[in-house]
Amino acid sequence: MSKVYKFFNCRVMRNGALVKDDLWVRDGKIVDPREVFWFEKTEPDVLLDCTGMIIAPGFIDVQLNGGFGVDFSTPSDDIHSGLMKVAKGVLKHGCTSFCPTIITSETEMYQKIVPKIKRTPGGEHGASILGLHLEGPFINPLKKGAHKEALIKNLENFTIKDIEQFYGSLNDVSIITLAPEKAGDMKIIRKIVKRKVVVSVGHTTADIAQGEQAARNGATFITHLFNAMLPFHHRDPGVVGLLTSDDIPTPIFYGLIADGIHTHPSATRIAYRSHPEGLVLVTDAIIALGLKPGIHQFGPVTIEKKGEEKATIAGTETLAGSVASMDFCVRKFKEMSGCSVVEALECATLHPAQLLNIQHQKGTTNFGADADLILLDDNLNVQATLIAGIPVWIKKGGFACRLLKSKFGLTNDIYG
Repeated sequence: MSKVYKFFNCRVMRNGALVKDDLWVRDGKIVDPREVFWFEKTEPDVLLDCTGMIIAPGFIDVQLNGGFGVDFSTPSDDIHSGLMKVAKGVLKHGCTSFCPTIITSETEMYQKIVPKIKRTPGGEHGASILGLHLEGPFINPLKKGAHKEALIKNLENFTIKDIEQFYGSLNDVSIITLAPEKAGDMKIIRKIVKRKVVVSVGHTTADIAQGEQAARNGATFITHLFNAMLPFHHRDPGVVGLLTSDDIPTPIFYGLIADGIHTHPSATRIAYRSHPEGLVLVTDAIIALGLKPGIHQFGPVTIEKKGEEKATIAGTETLAGSVASMDFCVRKFKEMSGCSVVEALECATLHPAQLLNIQHQKGTTNFGADADLILLDDNLNVQATLIAGIPVWIKKGGFACRLLKSKFGLTNDIYG
């Protein structure tokens, strides 16, 4: 029978609070100790004293363009190795699942890239791949941001069959970002949603009425709120107004890049206080994540990393995604918003899981959920990352290192 691991003397993030409780893991799942101890009469095989550390679900990033020298929008002879490099690299930042994101690209590039990126379970090799996020090309050129205008397409005359043929497949696609004002009567949104793909509105000039129409047709997400959309106006709040709209069937989720550059702290607080349950932290990180400052290629666009916190289209001040990690965004968001520890963590765990409708599996520490976990100190610095209950990254020299090394018999290659 598989080993039972008991984490004790810890604060478990559960049901909107940090609870002083034990956490039991078996076969890669979080289990109810009452069933194991009382009904099965089974003692834990391994005891782990966490000395008061926080145990939370692993972070989920639904908008990650690349990192560590890899750009998902640039095809290569070995796409898999690039994916795995990023999947491995984000473990030290507490990210256990992500959606590889492809920006607006050449038509033939989709055919080369999309069918080759599959949903993949995580493990020591890296974080889980939850399906692609296709950010474009059906966006508004007036809000193109770092997307290349010549490659943007108008969605109005596309059928669902056209879309499937254009991308190559929707089987492993989780999110499509589009500009609703470029989607005709927007019924195409319903058809995309029926393929179990989340439709997100972004890179758009949509007003509030168009945003609400998109939501009524099934759109449930806003791509990087405030960025690449009309600014808030008191007579027409635009897509931002969806956060408090009473004319949409379900509350909207919205992505926020909380790196302190893409969104001002005051704007962060306005969004969070208006609709905290919908906030999904995203990194929007690009190839330059983890690299030194300098010039890098981001799909068809040349970008420049300036210092350690900012990336722009080369020769301009136009932002080109971020170079922030998810753990940094969680800490920065807590600082800017003034929210609690649990509220900050839920924006990178529970909320993205709810967006993707996988909250029964990931984003929580409920019984039966995947044991994708992170150990954190009081300042929300990641001390260890576990996938399916097995350590896949440990901060070298920290207490978690001494704790987990002896209990799991780990090798040095997972230390950071």
